[in-house]
Amino acid sequence: MSYVLAPALQTAIFQALAADAALSALLGGAIYDAIPPATPPATYALIGVEQVFDRSDTTGHGAEHRLSISVLSNASGFLAAKQVAARICEVLEAPALTLSRGRLVALWFDRAEARKLEGDQTRRIDLRFRARVEDD
Repeated sequence: MSYVLAPALQTAIFQALAADAALSALLGGAIYDAIPPATPPATYALIGVEQVFDRSDTTGHGAEHRLSISVLSNASGFLAAKQVAARICEVLEAPALTLSRGRLVALWFDRAEARKLEGDQTRRIDLRFRARVEDD
């Protein structure tokens, strides 16, 4: 298997996050795959880096995507960022996402790391997920 399902997986994740009303209330639609070029919103989500591993077997082509979604916030304390991160986890734990190509076998939460950046002015939570996909 190759990287061929990466765009379909990212699109499905973005669409699920963007369509969630509770997450929209927290972020106001501020979900990106690159740091905003202008002044970023106070709190936003960033679909980030990933690693992909071949998981093909005798039954067909497959891959495991280890992906990151980050929440960045300049709010005082971690609460605002944690609320967004928790909602992202809830959205991605919902029923399986539909891909435009292939299928999502499973999506698992792997781990999270919360830290301060920029002299304690910015909070960042990196959520790590594992996704297993198969091509049709």
